[in-house]
Formats: sequence, C-alpha cells, structure tokens
Amino acid sequence: MSSISIFPCSLTNAEKIVQKLNDNLQLEVYTDDDLIADVNKKYGYEVEDLHDLMFQKTSVFNKFTLQKEKAASTFRVVLADQLSKADGRLFYGLHSLLIPKEVTEVLRVVVVDTIQNRVERGVRGGIERKKAKSEVRQHDVSAFSWADFLFGKEPYDRSLYDLVIPVNDRSYEEIAEEILKFYRKTSILRTTESQQAVSNMKIAAEVEHTLLLHGHKVPVVVDRNKAVITVKERIIDWNDVAGQITHFAQEVEGVDSVEIEKKVDPGSSIYRRQNFELPSKVLFVDDERDFVQAVSHRLIDRDVGTYGVYNGEEALEVVREDRPDVMVLDLKMPGMYGTEVLRRTKEIAPDVEVIILTGHGTVKDEQECMELGAFAYLNKPVDIEQLSATIKAANEKVSKR
Repeated sequence: MSSISIFPCSLTNAEKIVQKLNDNLQLEVYTDDDLIADVNKKYGYEVEDLHDLMFQKTSVFNKFTLQKEKAASTFRVVLADQLSKADGRLFYGLHSLLIPKEVTEVLRVVVVDTIQNRVERGVRGGIERKKAKSEVRQHDVSAFSWADFLFGKEPYDRSLYDLVIPVNDRSYEEIAEEILKFYRKTSILRTTESQQAVSNMKIAAEVEHTLLLHGHKVPVVVDRNKAVITVKERIIDWNDVAGQITHFAQEVEGVDSVEIEKKVDPGSSIYRRQNFELPSKVLFVDDERDFVQAVSHRLIDRDVGTYGVYNGEEALEVVREDRPDVMVLDLKMPGMYGTEVLRRTKEIAPDVEVIILTGHGTVKDEQECMELGAFAYLNKPVDIEQLSATIKAANEKVSKR
C-alpha cells in the first residue's frame, strides 16, 4: 500500500490534517518520536541525543564528531524498514525529508502559511501571542537547520515535495481532501522500482553508517547491491584510503560490489579520516584571529577538532549551545576578561576543562585561574606539541567521567 509524508509547519492545522487523512485511509501515523524510539531500540543511541540531533541547530563541532551524519544514517535505515512494510504509513515529521524522491510510492506533501498567519491562527486557538510567536520561531529554527543539513536548501523549497499546499483561508478538511485527490492518482502506487529504491536507500544508509563509525564521511549511492562511493577531497595515499573504504563497505549485508569514484573538487582540502578517540570538541578563544586560525589548522593536522571564537561573549554562547569538552582560553581580550569567561564557563558547564593560554598573564592571574578550576596554565609562545598534548590530557579527563 502507498504512503503519504507530511513535513510539519507549525500552526497550520497540520495535526488535524493528518488525523483527517488517517480517518479516510486508515494509514498508520508514524512520527519523529516513533522513529527516534525505533532507532534507540535498534542501535542503542540515547533518545535525548537523537532528538537534539534532529531538532537542534547543527553543532559547530559536528564536522569533527560527525554525530548528525551518524544519526541521519540510522534514521534512514529504520525509515526504510517502515517503507518496506506491506501496509502504508502516514509519515509526519522532520524525518519525512529523508524519503528520497526515487521512492515514488510516497506522496511527499508540505502545508505552508506565512509566519503572521500562523501566529494569528495560534492566537485564535487560545495560545498567548508571545507563546505563539515563540512556537513558530522554534519550529522554523529546527526545520531550516534540518533541511540545510540534508540538502543545503530551505525547508519549504518546492523541489523537496510532490505537493506544496498554501493554507490561505482553507479549512483543514479542504486541504485534506486536496491531498486525497493526489494520493489516489496511479502515479503514487507501489511499484517494483519504488521498492527497489527503498532497498537501495537502506543499504546505502547502512554503508554510510558503517563508514562513519570508522571515521569516513563520503557520499554513498547504492543500485541493486552495488555501492558507489565518491571521494571529493585530495588524498595523499589513495590505495590506503580506498582499501579501507572498500573493506568497511563490503562488511554490510547486501553489498555485492564496491566502486570508489575519485571526483576531487577544485581547491578541496586533504581527505582525513576522523579519529573519534582524539579531541573533537575543542573551543579556542582568543581575540587574535590570525593566531587562532593558524593554531587551529596545526591542531587539526594532529586530529584535534578545534572551533575558534574571538571574544568571551561568543565563547559563552558556544558553551551554552554546544558544550565543548575542552576550551583553550586567552586572558586579555576586549570586553570580558578571560578569568570572567572561565568563572562563567564553570558555572554553566562545570565539566568543560579550560586551558589558559596567554601572553599577558601574571602570577596572580595564574593563581586565580587555577583556583577557579582551570586544567592548565600555559604561556605564549607555546610549542604546538605541548599544547596538543595538554589538550589531549584534558580531553582524556573528560572522557573518564
């Protein structure tokens, strides 16, 4: 049986539309919470972590941790299991964007309206205006972040759907009826080709997840048990990297052959396999931009994932939103002094290990920083190997908690 997917847009009566469709078609409703629960059961990832990875903005450290990619690959595997079942589903949630257009048995729908109309609809429904605005804003942050992560597009881009329905002044019953008319078209019927696309989707996601677990982030396409994996960055030892990728991909059930394509983008960086045992969430705080960028590049060469900000206020914002494991902190910066950043960091996130790196500190500063809970106090200029070793020691302390 065919299915329908509806991408959520807050305060558009989408929940009522889903219920109306369910009343007519008796399709099982499958939500983001259902998907997260199934992924938790299959892979053991924490429900709260999965929820944050789907709904929160992408972490500034994600390019080193690859956590969002890992989660998305597991979402696709479990979603493919749902798509392969004989009875249809009514997929409702952000996860609906994970269904590829090649799976033609699913009618992909989004119901949209302006921010102003959505807020007014919430107010008419008894929601306080301030709360309605907050609900719309929070939903749109999640929706835009998710669509940008998956496609580099806005969530209401027409190319992502088969059917885009503006609410205007229509009732949820009228909108549900319009969806039903499209659903009943023969082009939405389940076919052998569509089910093959579901199989391709699942195997590709399993290959991608396996490679991510081993630190390889590469695009994977599967067609009838053949995995085609594309490398778009410059590789120093091609045979070694290609051999690793092929080996891990062949471990996945359903993969009969592997092809590695080299399509190096102009100006691309050097391909690196991510080592998750080394620090991957290091926040570098210093007002000297050139220094931050130069040291960060040298640390990345040593498999230390570093993100730089240039004042105390930015640092505290990252601490609140992204929770680094280690912070490398200068003392003398415009605005907030480093010791105040250290104090506030320990109030917000006591487990963050802070390494002071300064060229202007005094003995009194060192004493104060250590009393506030700093992990180490280093003076500029610092040897990069010493700094790298200190970061790794601080990260090891975090890992043992």
